[in-house]
Amino acid sequence: MEVEGRQLVLSNLDKVMYPATGFTKGEVVDYYARVAPVMLPHLAGRAATRKRYPDGVDGGDFFEKNAPRHTPDWVRTATLDSPGSTKGRSTIDYVVVDGLPTLVWLANLAALELHVPQWRVDADGAPAGADLLVLDLDPGAPADVVQCCQVAVLLRDTLARPEWGGLEAWVKTSGSKGLQVYVPVAPVPWERTHAFAHALAEHLERVEHELVVSRMTRSLRPGKVLLDWSQNNGAKTTVAAYSLRARERPTASTPVTWDEVAGCRSAEQLRFTAPEVLDRVERHGDLLAPVLTQHQRLPEPPTA
Repeated sequence: MEVEGRQLVLSNLDKVMYPATGFTKGEVVDYYARVAPVMLPHLAGRAATRKRYPDGVDGGDFFEKNAPRHTPDWVRTATLDSPGSTKGRSTIDYVVVDGLPTLVWLANLAALELHVPQWRVDADGAPAGADLLVLDLDPGAPADVVQCCQVAVLLRDTLARPEWGGLEAWVKTSGSKGLQVYVPVAPVPWERTHAFAHALAEHLERVEHELVVSRMTRSLRPGKVLLDWSQNNGAKTTVAAYSLRARERPTASTPVTWDEVAGCRSAEQLRFTAPEVLDRVERHGDLLAPVLTQHQRLPEPPTA
C-alpha cells in the first residue's frame, strides 16, 4: 500500500495479536494509522525503543533499539552513543518516528509498544536537553490504579506549590496497571529533572508514607504506590502516549483528565482499549497536547 507517498508491503494482517479478544495485526496497523494525528507529535524527535511481538502477546517478545537491517532509507534514524550496551555496541542507530509511514511500518513489524525518552534529538541527530519530567506511578498489590490516582492528585497539588515551582502537570494511564504524570519543562540537562523527581518522590514518601514509596525495594511496595522517579535518567524510556500495551486486551496508554483521576473508584474506569481510545480522541482531541507547547522553568527542589 502507499502511505503518504511511501510504498509499504504489509503482511499477515489476519494474524491474531491478542488471542483473548481476537484483535489482529491488521487492527493494530489500523489503530496506529488512525491515532497517528495525535500520537506523532509525542513521538517526533524522540529516539524510539520498540517492543515487538511477532507471534502476538502470548508468543514472546523482544526489545529493539537498533534499526533493523531492512529499514527503508526514508526512515529517519539517529546515531547515539550507547555506553554499557549489553550487545557491545558503542553506538545505536535509533528509529525516530517522524511520520505516518514510519509508524505504519513499525506496526507491520508487530512493534506493539513504543517507548521514548524524555528528551529529543535536534535536526542533526544530537541529543538535546530533557523537556519532560515524568513520574511513573506503579501500584503494589493489593493497591491498584485507584491508589495511583490518589498519589497523582497529591503530585499535582504539590507541584503547584510555590516552593516546588508552581508547576502544572498532566496525566495519562500507562495502559497497564498505573499512571504517569507529565511535567513539561524548558529543556535542561536530564540530571536536573532526575534530581528534581527524586527529591519530589522522597518528599511525598515522607509526608504520605502509608501510601507512597520512592524506593524499588519489593518488600516495601505491597499496598503502596511506587513513585518511580528513575524514568528521568537519560538512558531510560517511558511508554509513549497512545501506544498499545501487550496485555490480555489491546489497551493503550491514554491521556485522561484530572476530573477522571479524582473521580476514579475502580481500575476499570481508567482502562481503555484501542477502539475506546479512538472514540476518546474523536470527542476530546489530544488531552496531552499542552505538554508539547508548555515550557515551564524547572526550579531547584526545596531542601528537606
